[in-house]
Amino acid sequence: MRRALDLACRAGEEGEVPVGAVIVKDGQLLSEGWNRVIALNDPSAHAEILAVRAAGERLGNYRLPGCSLYVTLEPCVMCAGAMLHARLEHIYFGAGDPKTGALGGTFDLYADYSHNHGILTHRGLMEEECSSLLKEFFRARRR
Repeated sequence: MRRALDLACRAGEEGEVPVGAVIVKDGQLLSEGWNRVIALNDPSAHAEILAVRAAGERLGNYRLPGCSLYVTLEPCVMCAGAMLHARLEHIYFGAGDPKTGALGGTFDLYADYSHNHGILTHRGLMEEECSSLLKEFFRARRR
């Protein structure tokens, strides 16, 4: 999660909402991403999506079994759906998102047991650091 926080800081420095994500497999860093929606003019360029895409390219597979994603902010519906289709094993996130969070913040996409794959979700990892980074970013933007 420390690397994901570093990437979130990078996103913030670039004027993006400070969210960072990494994917790990067998204890090794597989891929990483940070929010780049503005830089890429792409509403789908969330940190999680970019990390999932890079992991798929690196493994040569759109499925990511045995992989864990660490992200600084609770994933939205788009990201949670992509991670479900990628068949990630674990998701660890820092700050919850009461506005658009899809893993318990606004609702819980993974609570629907009709999916043929489940992802183990771990909330609140380095929550204070992740939350503080986001709060400070938006506080500065409102000034």
